[in-house]
Amino acid sequence: MFNFGRARSQGRQNRSMSLGGLDYADPKKKNNYLGKILLTASLTALCIFMLKQSPTFNTPSVFSRHEPGVTHVLVTGGAGYIGSHAALRLLKDSYRVTIVDNLSRGNLGAVKILQELFPEPGRLQFIYADLGDAKAVNKIFTENAFDAVMHFAAVAYVGESTQFPLKYYHNITSNTLVVLETMAAHGVKTLIYSSTCATYGEPDIMPITEETPQVPINPYGKAKKMAEDIILDFSKNSNMAVMILRYFNVIGSDPEGRLGEAPRPELREHGRISGACFDAARGIMPGLQIKGTDYKTGDGTCVRDYIDVTDLVDAHVKALQKAKPRKVGIYNVGTGKGSSVKEFVEACKKATGVEIKIDYLPRRAGDYAEVYSDPSKIRKELNWTAKHTNLKESLETAWRWQKLHRNGYGSSSSVAVY
Repeated sequence: MFNFGRARSQGRQNRSMSLGGLDYADPKKKNNYLGKILLTASLTALCIFMLKQSPTFNTPSVFSRHEPGVTHVLVTGGAGYIGSHAALRLLKDSYRVTIVDNLSRGNLGAVKILQELFPEPGRLQFIYADLGDAKAVNKIFTENAFDAVMHFAAVAYVGESTQFPLKYYHNITSNTLVVLETMAAHGVKTLIYSSTCATYGEPDIMPITEETPQVPINPYGKAKKMAEDIILDFSKNSNMAVMILRYFNVIGSDPEGRLGEAPRPELREHGRISGACFDAARGIMPGLQIKGTDYKTGDGTCVRDYIDVTDLVDAHVKALQKAKPRKVGIYNVGTGKGSSVKEFVEACKKATGVEIKIDYLPRRAGDYAEVYSDPSKIRKELNWTAKHTNLKESLETAWRWQKLHRNGYGSSSSVAVY
């Protein structure tokens, strides 16, 4: 250690002298302070010099530069159910991935699993941020060299959207505008947008094609359609490559059991029917509530097109591969067939082996009777077809994960957050 102080024995002559209420510094003491300052400055300069000689000091992150042969994809909402499965598929296919999520619906545990699977430098990074914060989003784009964006981040419950419509317009429509503006400002040329069949509302004719009029009947569908309209208007005078995927009801999980669906407990009442079935089968809930038995369908319950999450992320990757500058692709992502809620519940009973108690209730606000897709366009143009079309098998895969993760992803405090 350096001792810059002077001994007390030097006496009073080295102290400041007082005259008429004014202090006059001793010149020797002044020189001592200057010496301290000069020595401190010298040591600081030496430390900076030594740091600069470190091989990592001036080395920018691999995420901050474009690299030939490597496609860097920003996955918004990548800690969520669908987004995490998409990130897994991209990483398996040797893409570089940055996940941005505010964790309002996502799980750090999913990110931790991905980090453990792909620990190599330059493969995956996670950034905690809210897409509603334009300054934060701009900083992310400034510090990272993205080649494409897969925009999954959104609140996505029909029932909740009828209760809190402003939340949905802000989270979906406004945040998409922030992402699009920032992409344009930083020259990111490819957008894969996660949309929904809810933009169609309740068409008179089935199946739904991409030409079916969009007349959404709930705030979730309306907010998604507004976001689509913004993207389409912007694309008319842009060279950006845009793919809009309107998908149907998502089920299933990673076939190898690494990822699954783990909604927050307080959102169970708004969640997917598969989650409700599993909660009932595990005894977390006393039974399953079916809302609406008087629809104009074969058995009176709603009919939906259930798409396995593995097939869904495959469609996103194919869309990314086929995206072209100044071109917009709009595709339905579904199986092409509908199943009623009662049929779904029977498949869930078989998949879990549990006789689930059923309660029949009045209709839920914002729901529609029958919706299923015509996927012929995506089959023809992107060479994509749903492969996992057996409800029971998809539910069995998801059930295996649920049984092994009774508390979801559990504690994930060790995940690397940037």
